[in-house]
Amino acid sequence: MRIRPAVVTDAEAVLEIYNAEVLGSIATFDLVPRSIEEQRAWITDRSGAHAVLICEDEDGVICGFGALSPYRDRSGYSTTVEDSVYVHAEHRGKGLGRLILDAVVETARAHGFHAVMAKIAGGHQVSIDLHLAAGFDIVGREREVGRKFGKWLDVVLMEQLLP
Repeated sequence: MRIRPAVVTDAEAVLEIYNAEVLGSIATFDLVPRSIEEQRAWITDRSGAHAVLICEDEDGVICGFGALSPYRDRSGYSTTVEDSVYVHAEHRGKGLGRLILDAVVETARAHGFHAVMAKIAGGHQVSIDLHLAAGFDIVGREREVGRKFGKWLDVVLMEQLLP
């Protein structure tokens, strides 16, 4: 497996992975699938310090991706980022989530960020466990702040401070 920065031509594969989660899971609170144009813009907006990283196999097949996004829009939060990690359903259980998350955190460290935050749906235990294993701490819970599939969802707030 190889981790590399995303380019706009990765948008279709990223879109396939992401939209499957929009339609079938609580991994994202998006309710409407993205268009290819929106996905291209999302990748373009996350070049440089707010990066998208691609995980691909030896044949160049994209198996997952991770991203760093601004945490809040106020300038006092500029040293804090929020992570996201998605693995294609066919490639789960192989340690790719950890590989991607470690690369995302290392990218945040290399760009001088101080804190990496994760906001995870309370029922998404795999993601919570992944972040705990990667050194994140649970620092809070936002109760019933999201709604998807007819259910109220908590958000678990996790944090890793970078040296």
